[in-house]
Amino acid sequence: MSALSADEYSQLSRDEQGVEDQVQMERIRKEQESLPYAWGQKLDHVEMSFPVPPGTRARQVQVTLKRTYLSVLVHNNVVVEGTLYRPIQLDGSTWTIDDGQMLSVYLEKENGNEWWPHVVTHHPQIDTTKLTPEDSQLSDLDGETRTMVERMMFENRQRQMKQARAPSAP
Repeated sequence: MSALSADEYSQLSRDEQGVEDQVQMERIRKEQESLPYAWGQKLDHVEMSFPVPPGTRARQVQVTLKRTYLSVLVHNNVVVEGTLYRPIQLDGSTWTIDDGQMLSVYLEKENGNEWWPHVVTHHPQIDTTKLTPEDSQLSDLDGETRTMVERMMFENRQRQMKQARAPSAP
């Protein structure tokens, strides 16, 4: 991602890290703007938007979704084609034409608990360490994950209570 290694970056001052972060964010922004689509994501899905010529109809678009592959053709021109970063769930993935001007592609991630650095593997990456997840409720989680999070929260509270009761060192 960065021209600096993690070790080199950690040796920078806080101000220098801020400058380096800005340089990298600008590089990423330019790379992303050069793509033929805009995209965003949540932990469980990716949304892509492709501008299409006004009046484009669904029959003029060919979207091929496979578990690890995506192809988008508009008016028989390849807009994007390649291997997806991670597998998707085909049953939950779809596409639509909005107002004849925008093609929207929704990809449901097979592993709904990770950030993708890019959609198609040969496209530029974003820095996923700078992403922040949307707020969620425990009730949004599947049973196994919810149980694990509740256990971690309980253990954390227990640790905090022990630390609060421990005598402070002089």
